[in-house]
Amino acid sequence: MGDSNAPHHNYKMFKCFNRKFKASEAGPPPDVKAVFAKYAQGGDRMSIDQFRTFLVEHQGESALTISDAHTILLQFTTRHPGEAAQHKKHVGGLSLQDFFHFLFLEEFNAPIRSQVHHDMNAPVSHYFIYTGHNSYLTGNQLSSDCSDVPIIKALQKGVKVIELDLWPNSAKDDVQVYHGRTLTAPVTLIKCLKSIKEHAFDKSPYPVVITFEDHLTPKLQAKVAELVIKTFGDTLHYPEAEDQMVEFPSPESLKNRIIISTKPPKECSESKSSKGKGSGRSSSEESGSDQDEEAIHSANAAEANSYQQSAPEYKRLITIHAGKPSGELKDALAVGDKVRRLSLSEQKLEKAAEDHGTDVVRFTQKNVLRVYPKGTRFNSSNYEPHVGWMHGAQMVAFNMQGKDKYNWLMHGMFKANGGCGYLKKPDFLMCKGPKGEVFDPKNALKVKKTLKVKIYMGNGWHLDFSRTHFDSFSPPDFYTKVYIVGVPADCGKFKTKIIEDDWIPVWDEEFAFPMTVPELAILRLEVREYDRSEKDDFGGQTCLPVSELKPGIRAVPLYDKKGEKYKSVRLLIRFQFE
Repeated sequence: MGDSNAPHHNYKMFKCFNRKFKASEAGPPPDVKAVFAKYAQGGDRMSIDQFRTFLVEHQGESALTISDAHTILLQFTTRHPGEAAQHKKHVGGLSLQDFFHFLFLEEFNAPIRSQVHHDMNAPVSHYFIYTGHNSYLTGNQLSSDCSDVPIIKALQKGVKVIELDLWPNSAKDDVQVYHGRTLTAPVTLIKCLKSIKEHAFDKSPYPVVITFEDHLTPKLQAKVAELVIKTFGDTLHYPEAEDQMVEFPSPESLKNRIIISTKPPKECSESKSSKGKGSGRSSSEESGSDQDEEAIHSANAAEANSYQQSAPEYKRLITIHAGKPSGELKDALAVGDKVRRLSLSEQKLEKAAEDHGTDVVRFTQKNVLRVYPKGTRFNSSNYEPHVGWMHGAQMVAFNMQGKDKYNWLMHGMFKANGGCGYLKKPDFLMCKGPKGEVFDPKNALKVKKTLKVKIYMGNGWHLDFSRTHFDSFSPPDFYTKVYIVGVPADCGKFKTKIIEDDWIPVWDEEFAFPMTVPELAILRLEVREYDRSEKDDFGGQTCLPVSELKPGIRAVPLYDKKGEKYKSVRLLIRFQFE
């Protein structure tokens, strides 16, 4: 007992499994050696001048100066003492091993840009916005606790639209946040508002939108207005005039501001006189529209009978006026003088896309469309986001607590534009022809560009995982799955060969993906460990927006199922566009 060599002896007992568990250092792949030889001009060290030429020509860093290259090398050698010791002997140059080590470091050689670089001065309707659904839920949609913790986590990841369901407490004198007609335990509204105030701009200074699904009396709506004004103070932005806006303000003009989006109370009181299914007495956009939504979202709060007058203070705070479709869907998508937000369930969006695709695109050029998960997703799963994006939907609302592949895609998409939470929509979604015609997602398109992805190798598992995590008796057998997820015509997938018994697998395989709409494409990578008898083990994943990929040989960090970055695990990949 306590013998540090005990595991080694255990492996010796199994002679057929007597394999090395220590990760042997893999040398640079042939391409890396060839690139080094080219830019070092056959020498054994690469000078600062040659290093800059490599970064400009091969890595596409066209604006880089000699001074920048010198600074990068200095930081590299300072932060990595093992390399620095060698570097001091050869001031002004990198050995092949130094160069290889540099390429594998994300801090110097990341696959995407880290700065905000989109034009942020267009109206908010011109952007995809990182959007949460039922942001207060810690788990499933039926019985999990409500809390401000998932709201904080979402904001720290860069989510910019937070949804709160507002209900009266049992005494009808305060406002709680919970999922109506379920067993979810409530959290107070004030706690949620304070946490939003504290963390709204942790990730970026661009505006946070709070969407209220309210089931309140005018008296409690007035209380909400009071709480919102008291909590946010000057941080709260709302229109100076009471009239609905004709154009939304820009993200740039709303930096460090909070805005409110909900149905105006006037609509709630008017809805009392409306007939038929779903003529709810609350402002819930998600109630009564689909049979499965009714199982969760009730519009028939008992206290709603008291809707006699609207709360003017509450209405005045609404920047983005919201509503849900009533009557014909085509009519709901009509573009008027005043801008607004419309909410559709994922099924309603699919129907709208099928029957009125260009009307949806036209609507989203000026107005905001929010899409939310169908009510039967009790386990807080998500849906394919591209149907919304390719029709211009700005707010594709996701259950951020989920660990599904769609959540990975959503997190990947919003790594773009410096992770600020706002992505300028591609021009083709905003353009109009001479006769007012707009992009039709159903039309067949020509290939715009081809992305070539060469997976060289991976490293870091032996540092982040125990040596028996994947296999009790031998090193892991890794392979990588490579996907493009985008418009249907662009989707494709490949996988590398399995590299057996190696903590540092070298695949050296290239895959090509022709794309018609690269602006909406996401590269999804997932490493698995082959298991002959059971389901293959998970070894990490990442999703990267194709529009942001830097060309050249790049270090690509991997993440766990929850979207947390591993400390050491990364892939070495070359990206080329043709």
